[in-house]
Amino acid sequence: MAGLDLTGRTAIVTGASRGIGLAVAQAIAAAGGNVVLTSRSQESADAAAAQVGGTAIGVAAHAVDEEAARRCVDVTLERFGSLDILVNNAGTNPSFGPIIDQDHARFAKTFDVNLWAPVLWTGLATKAWMGEHGGAVVNTASIGGMAFEANIGLYNASKAALIHVTKQLALELSPKVRVNAVAPGVVRTKLAEALWKEHEQAVSASTAMGRIGEPEDIASAVAFLVSDAASWITGETMVIDGGQLLGDAVPFRQGAQLGV
Repeated sequence: MAGLDLTGRTAIVTGASRGIGLAVAQAIAAAGGNVVLTSRSQESADAAAAQVGGTAIGVAAHAVDEEAARRCVDVTLERFGSLDILVNNAGTNPSFGPIIDQDHARFAKTFDVNLWAPVLWTGLATKAWMGEHGGAVVNTASIGGMAFEANIGLYNASKAALIHVTKQLALELSPKVRVNAVAPGVVRTKLAEALWKEHEQAVSASTAMGRIGEPEDIASAVAFLVSDAASWITGETMVIDGGQLLGDAVPFRQGAQLGV
């Protein structure tokens, strides 16, 4: 597709040591972009960058550490001379159970990583480069931010807030910076293991597309959103869930309809 060439552009991908973040970094690199991958430790950041290859580098930066984030932005500009793309992918979910049973520590960690970190990194990237030169930001949200589920309500609330903030930032940073989000469904990642690992067959059967997601499914959408092919898209949240938000697909299968 015309416009998907990212040659000469540089991206920071937070939380990129594995899963969706790593797949996004690989997709951007495959499109010709330079990529800076962050992880909590330098060792894991370097290992992820080695998997991407090419010009990719790893930088140790916990998503909520402002000093580390600022240093990562500085390193990116020193190494590559621009910061055209930011993918706020780092996420966490330390809480499980009803919202009223969560303590402040779990609440704070969830919202710090899932909401404050994207605001922090977007602000730094905008002030350092994008505000003057333009750029594209993509936040990793979740279909949980559009629905209600037992036991992960706090996580879903943080993602709902991120979807709202994505729209707010799209207006505040226009017209120079485009800000969008992706909302994955159940994807084969470590963070989402509790949602699929012990019952993947059942989750796949109930999904319209007949399978759970792979990190590459999300990465392809992110690569599109940060490219010129999406140059008139901002403030949007792209759902990538194989049809999971539609509901249980089993009763709609032809065999079920025919009573086979």
